[in-house]
Amino acid sequence: MNRIVSFLFLVFTDLVIKYIIKKSLFVNQSIELNKFLDIVYVKNYGVSFGLFSGKISYVILVIIGLIISLIILYLMITSKKNIEKNAFFLILSGAFGNILDRAINSYVFDFISLNYGNFYWPAFNLADIYITVGIIMLITSIFINFDQKK
Repeated sequence: MNRIVSFLFLVFTDLVIKYIIKKSLFVNQSIELNKFLDIVYVKNYGVSFGLFSGKISYVILVIIGLIISLIILYLMITSKKNIEKNAFFLILSGAFGNILDRAINSYVFDFISLNYGNFYWPAFNLADIYITVGIIMLITSIFINFDQKK
């Protein structure tokens, strides 16, 4: 039950913040919070970093996302280690937030922009952070397993 509540909280938080920022900014408008962080309104019609933008229908991306989410759910359920279960849980939460966003809007809304001088990282959102942290946890788990087998 705790996982369901946590899942709903993470997805809801992602979608609500996206909604608030969408209602507060125009497309491609940005607000500088400090030297390194801006809040922006970016429509991402592609996948990570805008790859394949305009080349693949959003419906196909939603279907692919749902299939991958089912695989991740299976991996989470069958995993024996807590760190892996939690990692898959975060990845699933982020994937679902972005899938819902894409299904509702036909694009994923990104709003966090990191920069240093003239160097800008592609905009991202909370769901992307969940996915990234989950992947880092999985990689960490692999290295921990590797060291234990020596």
